[in-house]
Amino acid sequence: MNSAEIIVAVTGASGSVIASELLRALEADSRVARVHFVQSEHSRRVMADELGLNRQAHIIEDMLGAPPAKITVHDNANIGASIASGSYRTDAMIVLPCSMGTLASIANGLADSLLTRAADVCLKERRPLLLCVRETPFNRIHLRNMTLAAEAGATIFPLMPAFYNKPTDTLTMVRHFINRVLAHIGLPQPDAYVWNPGE
Repeated sequence: MNSAEIIVAVTGASGSVIASELLRALEADSRVARVHFVQSEHSRRVMADELGLNRQAHIIEDMLGAPPAKITVHDNANIGASIASGSYRTDAMIVLPCSMGTLASIANGLADSLLTRAADVCLKERRPLLLCVRETPFNRIHLRNMTLAAEAGATIFPLMPAFYNKPTDTLTMVRHFINRVLAHIGLPQPDAYVWNPGE
């Protein structure tokens, strides 16, 4: 994948540090030309609380520690943005973390914001859509919505840590998860741990 355009959406579920590392990885990846960033209103409070940021300020710059070179921030209320149309080509969309409310909207076709409209576009255009759901335990509504979304073409990619790579800290776990996500959309990372029991 060369000159990729990736949509990253953040919702009001817990997991801001993982979203932050995802944006850092995409910003640093030479194969990525542009990242379209959109977030729900609820995510602003969660990100501010979990990362110690000012939700009224430039949250991306605060999160990355510098002005982004590739990240275009879209207002979630702007349903006229480029990513709201199937005629605008993007290569994949990652919703991370994906709240159960956002999952419900996407699974049931309620494209009432830019975030959910962009996801709907990915489904109708058969583009990769990864929903990194974050909740536990799941109730039947959650499970039904995940099934609906999967049947429509989304990939359900729960925020679950791995332990086979013997992580020594939380950041190692986060980066391993991000590497799995990026590999899934055709952007394998050079530092990714690959399980090889024969070695």
